[in-house]
Amino acid sequence: MSDAEPSLATIEARTHGRYLVRPPRTPGPWPLLVGFHGYAEAASDHMEALQTIPGADQWLLVSVQALHPFYTRKDRVVASWMTRDDRELAIGDNVDYVGRVLARVRADYPASPTLVFSGFSQGGAMAYRAAVNYPANGLIVLAADVPPDIVERRGAVPLPAMLLGRGTRDDWYTEEKLAGDRAALARLDARVEVCVFDGGHEWTDAFRAAAAAFLHRVSQEKHGRS
Repeated sequence: MSDAEPSLATIEARTHGRYLVRPPRTPGPWPLLVGFHGYAEAASDHMEALQTIPGADQWLLVSVQALHPFYTRKDRVVASWMTRDDRELAIGDNVDYVGRVLARVRADYPASPTLVFSGFSQGGAMAYRAAVNYPANGLIVLAADVPPDIVERRGAVPLPAMLLGRGTRDDWYTEEKLAGDRAALARLDARVEVCVFDGGHEWTDAFRAAAAAFLHRVSQEKHGRS
């Protein structure tokens, strides 16, 4: 019997991701809002949240599902973006995946150049990573801290205007985490708007209203109107 220790290796494997698209009822081209769900959610959860933002019916909505599905105890299929194992490889896989989704959506639908990314909880990190790898006009992040790779600025694209949201009763994304994120983003010269609302780790009407106002400003600024 050999006394040699087993060695760990990684190999690239092909997989398929899924995403939901909801086009407006009006003729295009439409501004594009691309979102990323939280841990143990699915693309349908984030799509539902995006659709509740006032004025979102004027945007081409895309909700991207994470590449790692699993079952809940209630036998529902949900997904996770990544774990600490092979973290750097997973980041690269996810960023490439987002690029493929963007290319496919723009090929299939009449999207305008305006692009905003959105992320909730674990999906917030994906929204940050998407925004520093693909030029965007805005970034909406709810209940999610800035990942270390963004603080280190590994992406080639500057961060766009941002809306950060936190509920006052959120025990995970705490007041201290928000303060740390604001300081880190200030060092990156990011233009940040903050919405602190009465609520927990969740979407609320107050944050939806803030997101609606943010999207309106992004759309107006893109077209040079006030």
